[in-house]
Parts: sequence; structure tokens; C-alpha cells
Amino acid sequence: MRNYGGLVHAVGGFARDRGGNFAVLFGFAASVLALAAGFSVNISQLYNAKSSLQGVVDAAVTSTARDLTTGVIKEADADNSVKAFLVANSAAGILQPDQVVLDKLIVDKTAKTVQANVHVDVALYFPLFGIGDMQRVAASTTALYSDKTVEVAMMLDITGSMAKRGNVDKIGDLRAAARNAVQTMLQNQDPKRPRIRVAIVPYASGVNAGKLAENVYAETQGSSELPPVAGSSLLVAKTGKALLPSFSDYISIVGAAMPHPDNCTTERKNKNGDADLSADGPDTVRTDRNGKKYYALVNRDDHLDGGGMNRCPDAEVIPLTADSDALLDSIDDFRAAGYTAGAIAIQWTYYMLSPQWRAAIKNVGLGNGASDANAKKIAKVAILMTDGQFNTAFAGAGGSYNGQGDLARGNAEALCGNMKNDGIEIFTIGFDLNDKDMSATERDQAKAVLKGCSSKDASAAERHYFEASTGAELDAAFQEIIRNTEKVALTQ
Repeated sequence: MRNYGGLVHAVGGFARDRGGNFAVLFGFAASVLALAAGFSVNISQLYNAKSSLQGVVDAAVTSTARDLTTGVIKEADADNSVKAFLVANSAAGILQPDQVVLDKLIVDKTAKTVQANVHVDVALYFPLFGIGDMQRVAASTTALYSDKTVEVAMMLDITGSMAKRGNVDKIGDLRAAARNAVQTMLQNQDPKRPRIRVAIVPYASGVNAGKLAENVYAETQGSSELPPVAGSSLLVAKTGKALLPSFSDYISIVGAAMPHPDNCTTERKNKNGDADLSADGPDTVRTDRNGKKYYALVNRDDHLDGGGMNRCPDAEVIPLTADSDALLDSIDDFRAAGYTAGAIAIQWTYYMLSPQWRAAIKNVGLGNGASDANAKKIAKVAILMTDGQFNTAFAGAGGSYNGQGDLARGNAEALCGNMKNDGIEIFTIGFDLNDKDMSATERDQAKAVLKGCSSKDASAAERHYFEASTGAELDAAFQEIIRNTEKVALTQ
């Protein structure tokens, strides 16, 4: 028993010693944990401050660059603009108003960049290791701005499938979205020196050329598919000469001889009767299969009867302009009727961005037309919108018109390729393409054309192909494209 009692005594003594050791270890561990917790809190605090500060300076510099790009402010105003944004947005995250300090702002007029360096002093929750209760966090960002002008042509679908049905009013949705797009693009501009000009091309079975219809050759039943050639009896009778008269005399003679039943147009035809997919102006001299010269007027095919689904749209083409009233008036004329001649509309969108149509546009008093291509000074943008499959074409149809859809889609993709080769950035919008009234084949073909026509995405944040199911989504698509046109102006 003595030996046993000694053992108990020894164990008890050891336990008492261990208890003291545990207390010391616990105290040390608690101190380390407290330090770690404080350090973790500080790291989190500084990380959040850095994130918030970066967001604030990014917003300030991006907004200032945008205002410089759109001409809202001058380069001399950039400093005050950035400071105003910093003050207005410095309460983001854990920052407090008036905490952010602008250390340096650099506006590089040669590189067209705005750079801002900023800092904020953060009061730490747990000052540690003698570093004090304040820690400085810095951030910097750079954004591009541009003095480029921007020319935007919008192809807008006003075909029969856009008509209001019950509670679904697609043509009303388009009118609202197009109006908003025009107003957004043309706001805050000097009307005497606009930076952005917009053209609209409403379409259905054809395109209403409006005043530009004097450049259209209206075919009659049994007539040639080409306008009069040099030496034709019509031109000789009017001019007494076998050569082509001046272009203004030529179109006067043709217009008087073949008055337009309306101002509608189909595809321009080449000497083989197929669609001419160039952007050449109507005053371009062509040669027919017999070597006779003629001017390249756009056709109004004699199969376009002008009634029912072939009725020409009331809304006219409006060439590039900064006159929002003219654009909005045309949009107000949108009425849904007709087939979907998408390639014809793309053709006219191309014309509106082509300097080769400048003389024709000036001659009828519709503005100055498109600028010469200059990637450093001009950004050219096309927006192609439709709610369905392209199904109507005339040139090259051979009289049967059973293959119109294939022709229309093939022409559309070829035209888009030509536009991209000319430096035009193309955005496309498919509106309600999942409509249950469309077959799977029609849906796939419609999407394929729009995806094929759209320019390649520079990044995931810069989409060129959009699908919209509702009016709100259609409006959002236009607005995102408008934001992306600013990026086009900066990067093209």
C-alpha cells in the first residue's frame, strides 16, 4: 500500500505541474491567435479598401475618358472631372467621403490616354508591431479616349412577323428601343460638329429609298434588268448622242421614262442578272455583256408588286445624320408588314456607310454622306436587327422564286464579309428568334446568318451577337452595343 500511495502522490504532483504548463501554453496560444485574428482583420480591411479604391478610380477615369471621347468635356477639364467622380464615389465599399486623394493625373494627348494615381489612408482596426494605426493604400488606372468620329447605320426589321399579336407588341418594342438608341447616341453633342452620326434602314420586302429613289431603275414587265445602256434608243432620242450623258441627265431621263410606282428598291443587278454586292455608288459606270456602258442604278424588280406582303415600307431610309428629329420621325412611321428581305436591307446599310454614295446623298439634300475610310479617325459600325429568317430575294431567282431564302441568306453573308473587309464593325440582334411559330430549321438558319455576319468578339465582355426575347432585352441589347461602339472607337 505504501508503494501504491507514493505512486498516487507522484502522479498528483505531476498533474499539478502540468496544469501550470497548460496555463502558460494556453495564454501564449491565445495571444498568438489574437494577433493572427487582428492581422487577418487588418489584411481583410486593407484588401477591401484596395478593391474599393480601385473600383472608384476605374470609374472616375473611365467616365472622364468617355466624356473626352464624346466631347462633353475638354482635355483641360479632365482634372476637375476625375476629382468630381472621386468625391461622388469615394463612399464605395469601406471608404468614407473625401478620403480619396488624387496624387497625379496625366492626360497624354499623343497616346490619347488618361492616367490617375490615387491613395487613401486606412485606419486599422488592430494596429500591430509598431506600424501605427494608419496604413496607406494606393491605386492607379489608365483609360483610352478618342477624337474619332463614329458613323452608325442601323438595319431595322419592320416585317409582318413584327406585328402586334395579343399582348406581344414587337413593332412597338422596336420603336421604343430604336428611339432610345438614337437619343442615347446623339445626346450631349455639338450640333455643328457632331461626333456621332446615325443612319437607319427600315426594311420588309424591300427598302424605301425615299429621295434616293431617283437612283433606282424601276423595271417594267418584259424590260431589260439593266438600266439603259449607251446608244439605247431612249438615251439617243433624249440627247442626240450615242454615248452616256452626264449622270444627272441620265437619271432624269430614266426617271421620266420609267416613273416609280413607289420609292421601293430590291437588289442592284449585275450584267448577269445576279445581285451586285458591291458598295459602289449609282454613278459608277458598268459594262454589259455586249460591251455597252451604263450607270449602276439600283433595281426595283418587276416582281415586287407593291401590294399585300410585297408592300413597300412607309418608313424611309435616313442617311447618316445627327438630326435626331429626322430619325425619330422615321421610327414613328414603323408599321409591320411584308416579307423579310434581309440581304436587301444589309445592302442599303452598306451604302449608308460607303463614301461612294456620298454624291448621291448630297445631290438630294440628305446630308454629307459617309466619310472616307480612315481607321485612325473614323469608326464605322453596322447594327443588323431581325426577328426571323431571311426569306426574300429577287436578283438571280430565275423567275421561280422557290429558292429566295437561300439566295437572301447567301447574299447577306457575302455582303457582311464585304463590309468587314472595308473595316465596318458589325453587331447583330436576333429578336424573339425562339418564337414557337418558327420551325427549328428556320430558327437555326436565322441564327446562323446573324452569327456569321457579326464581327469577331475581341473579348467575352465585347459581344457582337445578341439574342433578345422581350422589349426590355431588345432595348438592353441596343444600349450594350452603343457602349461597345465606344470601345470600337478606341481600339479599331
